Amino acid sequence: MKPLSTGTGLKDRLKQFDICLLICTSVLSIMSLLLMYSISDTLGFGLLRMQAASTLVGVFVMVFLATVDYQEVVNKLWVIFLIGEIGLLGITLVFGIAEGENQSWLEIGPITIQPSEFVKGTFIVTFSKHLDMVKHKINHPLSLLGLGVHAGAIIGLILISGDLGVALVYCGIVALMLFCAGLSLFYFLGAGVAAFVAIPYAWDFLKEYQKKRIIYGFNPEADPEDTGYQALLGRDALANGGFFGQGINGGTYYKGLFACENDFAFSTLCEKFGLACGILVLICLAIIVIRVFMIARTSRKDSGAFLCIGVAAAIVVQTIENVGMCLAMLPVIGITLPFISYGGSSTLAMYLLLGMVHSVKTHRVKYNFEREHA
Repeated sequence: MKPLSTGTGLKDRLKQFDICLLICTSVLSIMSLLLMYSISDTLGFGLLRMQAASTLVGVFVMVFLATVDYQEVVNKLWVIFLIGEIGLLGITLVFGIAEGENQSWLEIGPITIQPSEFVKGTFIVTFSKHLDMVKHKINHPLSLLGLGVHAGAIIGLILISGDLGVALVYCGIVALMLFCAGLSLFYFLGAGVAAFVAIPYAWDFLKEYQKKRIIYGFNPEADPEDTGYQALLGRDALANGGFFGQGINGGTYYKGLFACENDFAFSTLCEKFGLACGILVLICLAIIVIRVFMIARTSRKDSGAFLCIGVAAAIVVQTIENVGMCLAMLPVIGITLPFISYGGSSTLAMYLLLGMVHSVKTHRVKYNFEREHA
């Protein structure tokens, strides 16, 4: 039988790019740029320039990562990544700058970044490697304890910084990766019961603004003039767009929205371009998630599959949180909509994650070769 080509050349790797992912991410990025242009009359053209630059750099990063063998990175650098992500989050706690109640931003010369967004990628890499090492004994208490310490160290540092929204994304990533790795449902049930029992005790440790955000987050009508105001305004902006929107220069509700360009980008997008555009965004994100899961199934190594699952989880959780905020159904906890919301850190991080998925896709030929000759 004729051996299958491993396709190690750069040109071969680029030919194996997932076209479906490229199309969907391109559509989303174009929508994001149109959104930034449409609100430039209120917020200026600086947002458009920054988003365009972030998108361009993100595409180059994605292409570069796609040509790198993810397995080599996972095997050789996972310890360095683990030390680096803990160190970076620790540095942010000490030297970071505060934005609202969160101290999750770091100034590096003339630019400001959100380290937790970039750590998302390295965490998925390190946790994928950890899962791969203990996959055959994942239900052993010691294995689960090690995984808990690994995830808890990162999530704990993010929670200390005050960024609850990003912490919830990490929790979603961990939960889905553990589930797909074969963790017993009894552990999930036990964790749910423990969380339910701990709620009354944890509530006393929350700050007053955090309590209000949770209480009125699920029922913004109970405090429409204060805590619930932005959520209700975001929902009104979304509804004001109708099915086809108010036009690129239309809309009024978004002007009163705090963070209309990132946290409430979905509301602004729907007011400007209508529910039809909002549905298109959700369809593109759904297709991306489905394709990532399909790539996970054909990965040549389990670590590659876990990596893809982590990326899919991040997109799913962020989308649910962000859209839920804009519909006034979930607390406003400050989370971006993948590829749509403004933000250099968020945009670059998303392209970084997709670059890792493309790496799994472009290097999966080895899987077929190994299986054929096993």
